[in-house]
Amino acid sequence: MPMPAYVFTLWRVGVFIAALLPLIWWGWQVANNMAGPEPGRYLLLNIGLGALWLLLFSLSLTPLTKLTRWKGCNLIRRQLGLWTLAYAVLHLTCYVLFILGLDWARLGSEIINRPYIIVGMLALLGLTALGATSNHWAMRKLGKRWKTLHKASYLILALVLLHFLWVVRADMQEWFIYALIGALLMCLRIPPISRTLPKLRQRLKQSA
Repeated sequence: MPMPAYVFTLWRVGVFIAALLPLIWWGWQVANNMAGPEPGRYLLLNIGLGALWLLLFSLSLTPLTKLTRWKGCNLIRRQLGLWTLAYAVLHLTCYVLFILGLDWARLGSEIINRPYIIVGMLALLGLTALGATSNHWAMRKLGKRWKTLHKASYLILALVLLHFLWVVRADMQEWFIYALIGALLMCLRIPPISRTLPKLRQRLKQSA
């Protein structure tokens, strides 16, 4: 029996709210002096981490679709991608406001002393390109090249993880967890493994 259209609408609204709530929560903590002695850095780190979460969620949609065949996964693909870009832009904004203090003269020395900034900027440029082409007009214009372009999300994930690695070198445990999740998602896209997901769905359905 087909699922009613309103269910998918509620699903998309729910995903929108879920992506927005962390920003509201972090902003509330800052406004109420609950973000520690450096609220700007608190926002910078948490929003950056939120961008990584959203990127991982976005990359999980393809294997989830093959495993479940639920149309709802595809419906939020563009939305999650744009939220990832929004978080990344906010992350950069926090860096410019709270770390540089809008002092652009410091940017050169910051890049030399902290090369992870270059890696982060490359990831942001990649996300911007994907966001700009995540529409039907771009899909028609690019044709088969659209899928090739959007496979850049794999490279973007690698850049984001490298950026994160440089930031949290003192605590490798957290980075390792995200790297492991990212590696698992990439493995699920390897054709021989990807082809087993529908078969796994059938086995689970039969055993239920």
